[in-house]
Amino acid sequence: MKKATHTEERLRWCAYYRRHSRCFLNHLNKPSAKELSYVRSVNGPERHLISVESVYRFPEEHIDRLLIDGFRTSSGQPDYSSLLIVMLMHYGGLRLSECFQIYVNDISIDKKTRAALISVFHPSDGQAPESGFKNRREYLSTKYRLHPRNEYPRNHRLHSGWKHPLLTNRNLSLEVMFFPAQKAIKFTQILQSFLSVRISTHHPFLFTNSYGNPESKKNFIQKYYRAVNRIGLQVSKSRGTTIHGHRHSYGYRLSNNGFNRIEIQKAMHHKSPDSCLVYISPNDEELLSQLRCAISHEK
Repeated sequence: MKKATHTEERLRWCAYYRRHSRCFLNHLNKPSAKELSYVRSVNGPERHLISVESVYRFPEEHIDRLLIDGFRTSSGQPDYSSLLIVMLMHYGGLRLSECFQIYVNDISIDKKTRAALISVFHPSDGQAPESGFKNRREYLSTKYRLHPRNEYPRNHRLHSGWKHPLLTNRNLSLEVMFFPAQKAIKFTQILQSFLSVRISTHHPFLFTNSYGNPESKKNFIQKYYRAVNRIGLQVSKSRGTTIHGHRHSYGYRLSNNGFNRIEIQKAMHHKSPDSCLVYISPNDEELLSQLRCAISHEK
């Protein structure tokens, strides 16, 4: 037996009155307050706590091969659109769904460094790229007869979700923070190649398919799987080769280079600093390597 909490004691009194409300001579049964102020202490079966390997990062030793040899068009030319998306995830930490919300006008180039400066706006409430519109929903509807991509049903080719990241600007946007920083310059170079062959479109979205329509998540995922297979890897969560593995790589790279949790939270646009813990945790092999290194230094 244990002392009942206030809630447990109220529940015991409710149960008592319900049980005895229709009993004959129930007025003769008068329980003491002490009797109902204790409850049974019940312990369930003990469960083993197991730390299952859950660090699934895209292996850094294969990222260059993926970008150089993985993405090709049917004519054998580089698939610049897919390359840019992978760079945004691997070196910018974006989720795949966030990449498809970017407009052409959301990118500017730093005149001194030639680094790409990219803003990702809330797909419906974010500031429109032109004046005279209340928000992006009104802009898309009026100019293009389109909806924000997070408002299409999941089975629609234009659907792309929105995970409500931490927005850092009053215009309801966040800034992509490339790491290493020089990858923003490489992004600019690939972007220029992409825009030189990009088909003219009647929509504002940056990423397009071979017909000039907004690129779909489904089509990109298929191209991504083929690219991973093309360099001799298999798409597997346990190997870190899934699409989300690139965001894990970005978070761990920040942690490995001395960034603290608050800085990683802001770079990955999490609302809580605890959200990044799954991204910065070392796996067993890395932890053992650090332990061996520490032991060798002590000797």
